[in-house]
Amino acid sequence: MFKKSVLILASLLMLSALTACNTTRGIGQDVEAGGKAIQRINKRSEHCATWR
Repeated sequence: MFKKSVLILASLLMLSALTACNTTRGIGQDVEAGGKAIQRINKRSEHCATWR
């Protein structure tokens, strides 16, 4: 009974760790995409400033 409980607990911990890893990766990708969008906007505004 004790071994079964420990196995279930270890499995749940492993699953939650894997889920957290995927979530962290997704957040990193979102932040990277946001940074790229800011860079594009900055380049456009620099380009427009040269035309003035």
